Amino acid sequence: MLDDFMVRAALAGTGVALASAPLGCFVVWRRMAYFGDATAHAAMLGVALSLVLSVSLLASVLVVALIMALVVSLLSDRGYTMDTLLGVMAHAALAFGLVAVSLVQVARLDLMSYLIGDILAVGRRDLILIWGGALLVVAIMALRWSGLLVSTLNPDLARASGVDPRREQLLLTLSLAVVVAVALKVVGVLLIAAFLIIPAAAARPFSRTPEGMAVLAAVVAIVAANGGLVVAWHLDTPAGPTMVSLAAICFVLMTLAGLVHRRLGQRHTRTT
Repeated sequence: MLDDFMVRAALAGTGVALASAPLGCFVVWRRMAYFGDATAHAAMLGVALSLVLSVSLLASVLVVALIMALVVSLLSDRGYTMDTLLGVMAHAALAFGLVAVSLVQVARLDLMSYLIGDILAVGRRDLILIWGGALLVVAIMALRWSGLLVSTLNPDLARASGVDPRREQLLLTLSLAVVVAVALKVVGVLLIAAFLIIPAAAARPFSRTPEGMAVLAAVVAIVAANGGLVVAWHLDTPAGPTMVSLAAICFVLMTLAGLVHRRLGQRHTRTT
């Protein structure tokens, strides 16, 4: 069954969707969208180091993403605002990564696959890495859900409850680095943050509980991943951007539906 490249692509997209959905909810709740974008951009430097040093792509991207996150955390209390640090480090890492990749002869033809993904080229080994990373992230989210949630809503309450907000932040950072590393092959450096944020944002208007939002975000992400593959197959468009475009369409439709539902609810309340 896995000899069919479309089946492998669908499995890869589903794995990334499952990993990105719950994490994306915390990114939205904590207003860490720019942080996710910066971590994704830093992945390009990890790609360059992997090619230059001939080491594992997953390990290289993980190390670079974690280093960037730790440096930002350390410097955020030294007179620089978080958005300034993220802007500088994200674009600097992306620029240095692109320059380094361009200097590696064998990588020139593969540059676009790193930027926008190449899900149709996913192999069996890639599937193992994607699903291994996805299951790791899902396990972290499930085991630490209460601690992550309370530290997100109220850090002071979290400390009073015996939960260390810094530890939960570190777990989120680690999970984000893992998702970036495994999603690189699917949607690429430039689109990873979008795949994290858009499904979670689309699920928000119809979610009454955090758990419900995470589940609905996963559904939206899976639909966008697999539907995007089908659309890309028929229209002969790049798979990664098509998947993100479909997620964006879901966001617009669900946002409009949420507004209509709210208006109807308000009218019904006034009438009664």
